[in-house]
Formats: sequence, C-alpha cells, structure tokens
Amino acid sequence: MDIEGLKNKILSFSDEVEFSEEESEFLNVKVNPEHLYSLASFLKENKDTAFDYMFCQTGVDWEEYLEVVYHLSSNTHKHNIVLRTQMTDRENPTVDTVSNIWKTAEFHEREIFDLLGIKFNNHPDMRRIFLDDDWEGYPLRKDYVDEVNIVDL
Repeated sequence: MDIEGLKNKILSFSDEVEFSEEESEFLNVKVNPEHLYSLASFLKENKDTAFDYMFCQTGVDWEEYLEVVYHLSSNTHKHNIVLRTQMTDRENPTVDTVSNIWKTAEFHEREIFDLLGIKFNNHPDMRRIFLDDDWEGYPLRKDYVDEVNIVDL
C-alpha cells in the first residue's frame, strides 16, 4: 500500500490524527496520547495495514513537549510508518503502553521512562532500567541539571 492508501486507511479508522507534510520516506502520523492505543491496535490487527513489527521506539524532549516516536513496519505488505504522540504535561507525562501489542516495546518504554520520565499506563514492569531507583531526575530532559558531572560545551 502506498502512502496515500495508508493515509486513507488510517482516516477510515480515526479522524483524530494528523499527517506531516515534510518530505520523508515514511508516512508520519501524529495522534493524541488518549487515542494512541486504539490506533496502534488497529494498525497491527487490520489485515490491510498489518504493522506486525515495531523496529524502534524512542522518546524526545522538544522543550515545549515530550514526544514518543514509534517506527512500525509490516512484514506482510513491506510498508512503514512513523507514529508520534506528544505530551505537554512535563510534570506527569503519561501514555498507554503498547507492550501488549508489540513485545519489543516493553524494554523501550522502560528506557524512555528511566531517561525522560514518561510513564506508560498498564506497563507490566514500569521501573527504572539503567539508573538506580533513588536517582533524581531524568538525564535526557533538556531541563536536567547534573551538578556533579557538569560538561561545558
């Protein structure tokens, strides 16, 4: 399915999405956190999309908002998309887990939580994965200050 076909299929499921107009080899789809889980489920389970493989998941701090980015691929149809969701609440950023949709998300979500502080609702083991349990703050956030290991650029 080409990019236009994917857009139409996604819009047939939900009009709660936005598509990026920037040039990219992948279709970029933005969805609000409250609609992410249902769209992710649809993208995997629908026979026309069949996104059975999440090959990358990461978190990004854009200062104005935190974002989780999912790179999805269909082994059946050989198409790819990038799914994004953004949270403006920096004090309590949350989104539903997709670890029961794509098992690879389980460790990615723990890493994102550990380094950016984004919590994944219904995650089976939401705890730090790299840093000590008593670590304060989230080192990949732009507002993180480390008084001990200061690096001047």
